Amino acid sequence: MKLWIPDRVYFEPAAMEYPMGERILKFCKEHQIPILKTTSHNQVRDIPGETEKARFANAKKTLVVGTKKSLKLDVCKPSAHFQFSLMTNCPGSCEYCYLYTTQGKKPYVRVYVNLEETFQTIDRYIEERLPETTVFEAASTGDPLGIEHISGALKETIEYFGQLKKGKLRVVTKFSNVDSLLDAKHNGNTRFRFSVNSPYVIHQFEHNTHSLSERLEGAGKVAAAGYPIGFIIAPIILHENWREGYTELIETMGQNLAFKKKSHITFELIQHRYTNNAKQIILERYPNTKLDMDEKKRVLKFGKYGRTKYVYPKEDAQEMKLFISALIMKYFPNGHIHYFT
Repeated sequence: MKLWIPDRVYFEPAAMEYPMGERILKFCKEHQIPILKTTSHNQVRDIPGETEKARFANAKKTLVVGTKKSLKLDVCKPSAHFQFSLMTNCPGSCEYCYLYTTQGKKPYVRVYVNLEETFQTIDRYIEERLPETTVFEAASTGDPLGIEHISGALKETIEYFGQLKKGKLRVVTKFSNVDSLLDAKHNGNTRFRFSVNSPYVIHQFEHNTHSLSERLEGAGKVAAAGYPIGFIIAPIILHENWREGYTELIETMGQNLAFKKKSHITFELIQHRYTNNAKQIILERYPNTKLDMDEKKRVLKFGKYGRTKYVYPKEDAQEMKLFISALIMKYFPNGHIHYFT
């Protein structure tokens, strides 16, 4: 298991005054990582690189430590009621990443140190929905486990939710470095989900992430630690021999997850989609990509804020839904498919 180490770390001046900022600063000094300053996590302009591809590669090795200014939470259907950000972007370099639509020009990894203010905001959102329980997603804008060894933010967040009566947390990851979270006082309030895919998709498109076997090993550890567990199969891509690929995935999971009969395992199925903006950025950064983004094979779907995205035609989407759902029910008869989108 390889952990991400940045080549450079930028700090907003105020970020060093927070406990997490102090932890990250200590990490940088211990690992002799260059420490730089920026006035804002949104204004980091001097990342090296002569070409777009080089600047992107260097940005992916850059950590920016700042404070989250806007604490208004967005809705997060169908995953949760709301989402909040521990970070933006992540160390992974997945060619299909949906964040290219909104964060394409700022691919560097950002982490937000003002956790207490975030927790106070979450308290207010819970209060507004009482007596109902409110569910929050912590990994919509990035993968916090990818930098947990540097920030410690996810463990703090899990333990914060662990003492809530009407708040639940959901987190998803493509990483496996879960050891620091196994003794967290989660009280069953955090559902840990691992993002998985066919061997072809992981090998071809999910760069700088942990292998499927490592992710499944991590899933076993968090299940043994009493966390509710789930899997996100996303994005489902109709590549050549996709039926065989997803069959191999589900079979591998069924054979390697010893906890499958004891745990209530959830599944979330998400078909591949992309926007015109994301496609342009993907082709700039991965000019030889094998990601099929032929609009002739897709249909337009309207998303949040009036954005349009390309998804598979209804017939293709229905086929993938039925095929993968049947596999899940075969190998995980006690599993629950939360949604397909």
